[in-house]
Amino acid sequence: MALIRTGTTSRPDVQPSAFHTLRATPDNVHWGYFDASIAPALTIKSGDLIYAEALTHHAGDAPHLMMDDTLHALWKAIPEHDRNPGVHIMTGPIYVAGAQPGDMLEVRYLNMRPRCRYGSNLAANWGYLYKEMGEKERVTIYELDDAANHASALYAYDFKGKYLTPGTITDCPVCDRESALAGVRIPARPHLGTAGVAPAVNGRVSTIPPGRHGGNIDNWRIGAGATMYYPVQVPGALFSIGDPHVSQGDGEVSGTAIESSLNVTLQIVLRKDFSFPAPLLETADSWIVHGFDPQLDQALRNASLDTMLLLEEHVGLSRNDAYSLMSVAGDVGITQVVDATLGAHVRIPRGIFPALEHK
Repeated sequence: MALIRTGTTSRPDVQPSAFHTLRATPDNVHWGYFDASIAPALTIKSGDLIYAEALTHHAGDAPHLMMDDTLHALWKAIPEHDRNPGVHIMTGPIYVAGAQPGDMLEVRYLNMRPRCRYGSNLAANWGYLYKEMGEKERVTIYELDDAANHASALYAYDFKGKYLTPGTITDCPVCDRESALAGVRIPARPHLGTAGVAPAVNGRVSTIPPGRHGGNIDNWRIGAGATMYYPVQVPGALFSIGDPHVSQGDGEVSGTAIESSLNVTLQIVLRKDFSFPAPLLETADSWIVHGFDPQLDQALRNASLDTMLLLEEHVGLSRNDAYSLMSVAGDVGITQVVDATLGAHVRIPRGIFPALEHK
């Protein structure tokens, strides 16, 4: 089994044979689900580069600021009854030639650029403190400063109702708008909340829960410069992206991040030389292993056990050494607490390992 790169080794060069553009047209998106039976929107070879549009279903929170012609076309083309069982607009799927169950997709996220200067945070009915906040839903609209790489709150308003339908137009131009978070600056961290391969399941699979196929992981570190490894579950992998964010904290406690559409450049490399049971994140300085379960304790246990597997099978540590290292150098975190299937992660710094060659 091949060794994943440590902090002292360089990324192998993979020359792309083609560059593709994947627009978020009605024919190229699926709203609210993964499905192994839908036709690919794009077919690529390993190593190819893709420029893809990832659109937020929360653009209706401020349509005059966040909806362009592309989003208006999707809202018109895809009726509300066909936006299920999840909520996210997914661009794809991308068919990777030669990909088979048991392989891994190495997805290198190269660039993520906001499509507009605004984003929305909805304190939603699925938020962690919804009851404690009086069962009220509230929208805060943020403005992005590209030059300073931060976001600041522009205004906020209470949504009179309950956000239940994906793509709901919550905007209320005549309602009371309040100033919010005056003087507070939030670091911009563009990333994808949801991405993954099609699960080996008949019919539609909701985009809301994360799982071993990827899905709604909601880790803000899945941004430009990061690499994700996804276990392939069906022939061709059928990889899709969606749920773009411009900033989020660990936990995503109100129910959403700063939701805003992104243009994403990525490279997909087919890996047949190693396997891993869960989505694995590689950043410039760390490996991050994810675990999922309806119970947070079990989600953390799953992440911890898979971290042990990473250290044993891909670094070559003994089980006892791996357990010790995870305790003294690993950082445990809560990824998100609002998707019913909860997420935890374990971060292992890559720079602590000596330079190692592939086995």
